[in-house]
Parts: sequence; structure tokens; C-alpha cells
Amino acid sequence: MMSKKLHIKKGDIVFVNSGEDKGRQGKVLEVLVDKNRAIVEGVNLVSKHTKPNAAHPQGGIIKKEAAIHISNLNVVDPKTGKPTRIGRRLNEDKKLVRYAKKSGEEIK
Repeated sequence: MMSKKLHIKKGDIVFVNSGEDKGRQGKVLEVLVDKNRAIVEGVNLVSKHTKPNAAHPQGGIIKKEAAIHISNLNVVDPKTGKPTRIGRRLNEDKKLVRYAKKSGEEIK
């Protein structure tokens, strides 16, 4: 089965366009393709109660990023720094690349 193509990838800088974190920007840490969600650095923080363990010997309440639906995210244009929609086209080497619809800039 072929995996679904999404407009965002791990490492992209994205803009949150709805929800309580509207207007915030962050880096995509993980994309959950099957759930159409992404985890963005510093966005959609939830309080998680944890028992003491090796990573957190004290335990207690930890702030952690929760997944956010990708329909609420827009990739930030590398040229202008503004949110943009994404298109796909063939570049000079006949490779399919993502590009910003606003500036036409290729997204690395």
C-alpha cells in the first residue's frame, strides 16, 4: 500500500492557523501520517502527570507537546517568512519537489 503524501514533513517550520495556539510558529518534530496529525515544538502543550522514573526521578506534572491536526498547519514560506500553501512540481533534475505557492520558492 502506498503511503499518503502530506504537505508537511518532519523538520518543517509551520504556522498554526487555528486553535488556541493560533499565530504561533514551530518546528515539526514528528508527523503521524495515519492519524493526519503532527507534533510541533512548543505548540499544543498539555500537562501530563507522570510517576517517578529514570528520566524524571521526581515525577509530577510535565508539560508536553500533543499532536495537532495538519489541517490547522501551514508551512512557512522560506522567502517571505509568511504561511503559504504547498504545491508539487518537477525540478530541473525531474524530481518531484514541494514549492511555496506564494513565492514559487522550492522548499528544502
